[in-house]
Amino acid sequence: MIREKKLKKPVASFIVLTNIIFLPLFCLIGAISMLGFPKWIFDVMLCLSAWSSTFAFALLFKKIYPGQSIMQFVKDKFNSKLKFSVILTVVMIQALIFLIILFLVSKNSEADSIFTISSSWMLIYFFFKNLLAGPLGEELGWRGFAQIELQKRHTPLMASIIIGFWWGMWHLPIWFTSGLVGLDLIKYILFFMIALISIKIVMTAFYNLNPNLIIPIIIHQLFNFFIGLINGNLLDLIMYNAIFYFVVAVLFIIINPKNVLYGDKRLMIVGFLSN
Repeated sequence: MIREKKLKKPVASFIVLTNIIFLPLFCLIGAISMLGFPKWIFDVMLCLSAWSSTFAFALLFKKIYPGQSIMQFVKDKFNSKLKFSVILTVVMIQALIFLIILFLVSKNSEADSIFTISSSWMLIYFFFKNLLAGPLGEELGWRGFAQIELQKRHTPLMASIIIGFWWGMWHLPIWFTSGLVGLDLIKYILFFMIALISIKIVMTAFYNLNPNLIIPIIIHQLFNFFIGLINGNLLDLIMYNAIFYFVVAVLFIIINPKNVLYGDKRLMIVGFLSN
């Protein structure tokens, strides 16, 4: 029997393949938009493109973990018992950031409503569309695999910064569809990267406290959902999120509960393997 050769650089291969899969899908989304296809087709393709990292991980799985089952791998990512205290803290922090941003936007807004959603049905649709077009498609590859793989060689904090950067760069095509140009586009990219690296550090801290993939899924979902609810200037919204999530990330780095960010990386790996 021929043994499958294991990848030497699994995380780099994952990032490259994720982008190779994502770019054609993103271009197809643009074509669908320009050709005036129904919105539901646009939304379906948007959700599909968000799963590019999961597709990449699935294609590479046998070369990354020869002899293992991908179904068992996925199952193991949800095996750890969820801690109510962790979920409550996550929700409270993100709800507080949302309320502060809502207050800041409402003071400067001239629009009739500071919310983008006008009915309960639209709210439900928006919630589940965001769930499918973000957290469910991205977290297995970026957090469940890439983050943990890098923590074998780096501290969780360093791994978060590396993955946060490349996760942000994966969004590069989206930056140029924001409608912003010149200095505003540069500001948008800068704040976008700060926001994503910061939220990545927050995700890592909570995920290491409670290693169940539901935790980063919740954080990612609330981040996307809350920012999409507010009817405000795009640049202001991303700037506010960058500032407040950066503050939270810095606080976690300073506090470093249970050494979840810059403790002994070997101990962190043992902790993950035991769950």
